Amino acid sequence: MSTRAKTTASRRGPGSYAVVAAVTVLTLAFLAPFLVILLNSFKTSADYRAHGSLSWPASWNWDVLGDVWQRVDFTQKLVNSVETSLGVVLIAVVLALFNAYALGIGRVRWRTAFLVFFLGVNVVPQEGLVYPIYYLFKEIELYDGKLGYTILVGITYSAFGTYLLSSVFSGFPRELIEAASMDGAGRWTILWRIVLPMSWPTLSVMCVLFFVWSWNEFLYPLVLLISNENQTVPLGLSVMQGQYTSDPTALSAAALLGVIPMIAFFILFQRSLTRGVTAGAVK
Repeated sequence: MSTRAKTTASRRGPGSYAVVAAVTVLTLAFLAPFLVILLNSFKTSADYRAHGSLSWPASWNWDVLGDVWQRVDFTQKLVNSVETSLGVVLIAVVLALFNAYALGIGRVRWRTAFLVFFLGVNVVPQEGLVYPIYYLFKEIELYDGKLGYTILVGITYSAFGTYLLSSVFSGFPRELIEAASMDGAGRWTILWRIVLPMSWPTLSVMCVLFFVWSWNEFLYPLVLLISNENQTVPLGLSVMQGQYTSDPTALSAAALLGVIPMIAFFILFQRSLTRGVTAGAVK
């Protein structure tokens, strides 16, 4: 055995194995509900009643997913969720970037008061804002429209993004800003050529968070998007719980359809998310 292997083995004590065992147990506990949903999504109703929810499917029945897809018009719901979530990310990130640039680097007056305001927006419960927003959208004719909903959620999320980016920009190297100013760079040039490229790790994390939050929004779509052609995935799949509560296999299939897009999203952007978190930790 090499010296390096001996050193590594000597560092492994009972505590290390206990940590590994605990992490393994927590991981299995976290994945267990998803496994149950996966198994029940491909069972027939007779198979579920005969063997229960924890048994392996007697035969993999793909018709359940297809049936649920048609019942809730999942294609339209999927398109609506992608459109609104991408719109929310765009609006929230752009507004947060401009606001944080003014507060964190520009050092505008009443900076602390503005940050307290943006922080307060994040702690106000949605339930307290639903009726005023509903009444306002009715008055300005944005009710039951994806555009109004996207603008609303984007502005709401930009408050958190502003607070987060402001704390990052407050520690931005002032020497770079001063050097660029001495070379004749204006505020817009500094923002696009210096601040934005160096902020990509944080911005990538914000994009992932905002997309996931927007995808999982339920209360605002429930109140503001009442037409079937405008509803998002969580709202469309929630109908299954009221109409088909006696069919656990259909409910499991609906839950599986709702979670698959998020899993695919994380697989596609896990590298950007990991880089953003790592960069923030290094800083």
